[in-house]
Amino acid sequence: MDSTTTAILDAARSYRDEMARLTRALVSIATENPPGRLRPACIDLLARAMRELGLEPEVLEAPAPPAGSDESRRCTLLGLYGRGRGDATLYFHGHYDVVPASRAGQFDPTGNDDRIVGRGSADMKSGLVAMLYAVRLLKEAGADLRGRIGLVCVPDEETGGAWGSQFLADRGVLGRDGVGMLTAEPTSGVIWNASRGAISLRVTVTGRSAHVGEHYRGVNAFEGLVAVANALLALKPEIERRETALVTEPGAARRSILLVGGECRGGTNFNTVPAECVVTVDRRINPEEDLEHEKQQLLATIDRVRAQGIDLSVDVFQEGRAASVPADHALGDALARSVTEVTGARPAFAMCPGLLETRFYVERGVPGFAYGPGRLEVSHGPLECVEVDRIVDAAAVYALTAVRVLA
Repeated sequence: MDSTTTAILDAARSYRDEMARLTRALVSIATENPPGRLRPACIDLLARAMRELGLEPEVLEAPAPPAGSDESRRCTLLGLYGRGRGDATLYFHGHYDVVPASRAGQFDPTGNDDRIVGRGSADMKSGLVAMLYAVRLLKEAGADLRGRIGLVCVPDEETGGAWGSQFLADRGVLGRDGVGMLTAEPTSGVIWNASRGAISLRVTVTGRSAHVGEHYRGVNAFEGLVAVANALLALKPEIERRETALVTEPGAARRSILLVGGECRGGTNFNTVPAECVVTVDRRINPEEDLEHEKQQLLATIDRVRAQGIDLSVDVFQEGRAASVPADHALGDALARSVTEVTGARPAFAMCPGLLETRFYVERGVPGFAYGPGRLEVSHGPLECVEVDRIVDAAAVYALTAVRVLA
């Protein structure tokens, strides 16, 4: 073990309590998305942490939310470490939005010295802390990098990335001069080198309201919604017979996915013909499948229902291609060697069962991998938590990976 590695590992352990405090502070800010509240407070805290590293954070603001929306400003935070030491940039990329709380008190972090419990602790505010402290470890170890670290904190990964990663991509900022990208998603100790694509739709069926006693004067939007759902569910058996060849555990996770009804709402009262009903459709495609073909299959199925005289509209609110990078890519090898050095165990490579923001980088020729301190099995749940030692380990892993890639 060389002196730089030793210095990084020693420094990581010395900052354990600081990392825990910052994670708790971030968790206490309720950045729920949807709808996206209290984002400025989180941005201010992250910007202050960057300044303490000696960085000059840049805040890019996407267009203002629509009038009447309860969203806050959509701000992305960027920071560069190593400016002037070369253009090659390794990106540490994360998101500060979290899914809505599933029980009261999730934004009042609990736990003990070893574990932090709260919404966003695993997905992925602990990951943001590990990214930030990786830069601190590199500075303290005096690592001579022939390139830069780019810190990227985006506001809306949980709702598709239109005002974060896609906004940066459209401005030509995302992945600029990139030699690689690491994202701190909760990977449960494995490395994700691939992810599914996604097509997410919201179908709104319009009817006409009427009193139940005069139901014949109305048009029941729910009956139209049932027709839409049944047509889509008829596709499900064939879709679920398809399996990816990429490593994914358990076996059931290899199947392609069609979820109908993740969101389902409509009607105003039990004795009133519903005038509007809404259902969502979430299609997650394996890397072997074609995004455009699968999208057209969904839309054609819905069009056939519309042709039966049902008044409906379709909103495609999320669309992303599958992405994959060979596990033996130089960045993947550097990351795996760093994980092994820190944890003592060689990590497995696997496909993320969901959508990853690595796709935005891979589409631009920048290899992307995910590895984070959190565990997927508790993320988004009522008992979301993260172990403090895993935050410390992740910070060291990112720093060591940067040394291997850029030194």
